[in-house]
Amino acid sequence: MAGSDHGEAARVSLFGRIFLLNALVLVAAANVLVFGPATVSTPALLREVLVLTAGLGVMLIANAVLIRIGLAPLGRLTRAMTTIDLLKPGPRLVAKGHGEIAELITTFNSMIDRLEAERGHSAAMALSAQESERRRIAQELHDEVGQSLTAVLLSLKRVSDQSPPEVREELVQAQETTRSTLDEIRRIARRLRPGVLEELGLVSALKSLTTEISAQTDITVRRSFDKNLPPLDAETELVVYRVAQEGLTNTVRHAAATEIELCLKRRPSHVELRLTDNGRGIGSSPEGAGIRGMRERALLVGAELGVGPAGARGTEVRLVVKAASE
Repeated sequence: MAGSDHGEAARVSLFGRIFLLNALVLVAAANVLVFGPATVSTPALLREVLVLTAGLGVMLIANAVLIRIGLAPLGRLTRAMTTIDLLKPGPRLVAKGHGEIAELITTFNSMIDRLEAERGHSAAMALSAQESERRRIAQELHDEVGQSLTAVLLSLKRVSDQSPPEVREELVQAQETTRSTLDEIRRIARRLRPGVLEELGLVSALKSLTTEISAQTDITVRRSFDKNLPPLDAETELVVYRVAQEGLTNTVRHAAATEIELCLKRRPSHVELRLTDNGRGIGSSPEGAGIRGMRERALLVGAELGVGPAGARGTEVRLVVKAASE
């Protein structure tokens, strides 16, 4: 009930200001008619009609300007509502205006803060579950499927050694197919769970990732890593690795690029990852699930992510993360 009374008071207050603006214009017009030299004959003369029409036009214009000024904060709020993106945090609207307009903008800012916090919490839980599932699947691929294929490979080798020459060639071919499948499963397991990241650190993991891209494609990958990088916590290292992985994957699949450059630079109390290519660029196309996934990961550790054109052509992904407290 109290909320209803508050809302009613807000509506009356806004109504009151609009009413006062109109009343001000009408009172001014009445004073002009009463105390001014102009008169109206019966019947009205053409000159008098023109004067009244001009006065009415001035009244309408003045009324429109005053109402526009009074409701300008609502226009800013409307534009913010239509353009805001929870994955791209930005400055909040300044609570300008009188009474309930300023209160409305403040309430909107509070709502956005709450939605960003809730989305961040939900994204953190979802990504944590995703990483756990990645580890489980990678472990099963390595332990179950990998061991089974290894046993099949050894059996084929034993049978091939004991088989007659006419079928040995087919068995050797089956061995090669099984070996290729085993290598592919191991590669998938490494991408699902970057063990080198946990064992050797971020730089080694990024080197392994770029080496794999170079080996599997015709793309030239140049990499540069500053020495004595500031330390990062495990969660931040994983975010940097996943952003680089997703950026490289997008470039290979969609960019039609021939060159990629990956840099990891030291900044004061920060580390910057920069990934650029010479492909076709993203143009005006909407962001896909891959880029939005990178934004969600960046938000988890309070990082700054930028995705845009790299010069005349190509795409640049830039991620800036805070260093861990020493």
